[in-house]
Amino acid sequence: MLDIMFYGVRGSTPCSGSATEGYGGNTSCVLVRAPGDLPIMCDLGTGLRYLDDRSDLPDPFRGTALVSHLHWDHIQGLPFFGPILKPGAELMIVGPEQGSQSLAEEFRAGFSPPVFPVVLDDLPGTFRFHETSDDRFELESATVTVFPVTHVGPTNGYRIDCGEASVAYISDYQQPPDGSLDVSDRVIEACRDVDVLIHDAQYSPAEFAVKSDWGHCTVEYAVEVARRTGARRLVLYHHDPAHDDRWIDDARDMAAGLAGTAFDVLAAREGLALQSGAR
Repeated sequence: MLDIMFYGVRGSTPCSGSATEGYGGNTSCVLVRAPGDLPIMCDLGTGLRYLDDRSDLPDPFRGTALVSHLHWDHIQGLPFFGPILKPGAELMIVGPEQGSQSLAEEFRAGFSPPVFPVVLDDLPGTFRFHETSDDRFELESATVTVFPVTHVGPTNGYRIDCGEASVAYISDYQQPPDGSLDVSDRVIEACRDVDVLIHDAQYSPAEFAVKSDWGHCTVEYAVEVARRTGARRLVLYHHDPAHDDRWIDDARDMAAGLAGTAFDVLAAREGLALQSGAR
């Protein structure tokens, strides 16, 4: 069984206000956990800060972060995560291969003056890095599959399997710029028959028409990925900061109409809790 809890569901930048409070305004962070295992976080956006409220985290903290890519909205919660700010804490950060610099070097560059007042290595916790874009490895009772997805810069998707439970996480995915619904064979293979597919659904077709090279996709494309992979549940994710709760409600309803009876459709909201593999 896998417990899945959403702490940050927005893309691009945090947002606040009454129009977005229903789904929440924090950026990407999802906690995935098998009973008795250490926590796995998918991305380290501003939603990460609210994991502090959990009473079941190990003390001192130990866990793994599966980071999709290094854009601000996916990493900026890290230095505000209380459990890692204590001596003895350890976090393994898995992320895509970066090219000229290592994953560790790029993280350290992102958390250093003048863009951030504290150097990453000055934080009390210990960070370890695993750089990969195509891999499979074990985390206690779970198996993690890493696969590349098209976005702006090196980007990973992840699948986590534990017994009969499975969840795939594709936070940012570039739809073909011509607006077609072609899906890469690698994504289809990696996500085949997944129980829960958490997928980028940032744009309407009209928005995509003017942002077709911004690295994201339409709600319709997310539905197509779920259909092509045989997913049992689709969770629309990475909501645009300009979209209010009503827009997301309408997008969810439209996606559910496209899905019909093939699979369930939900829209990610802060505090949403799902289980995969529960009997």
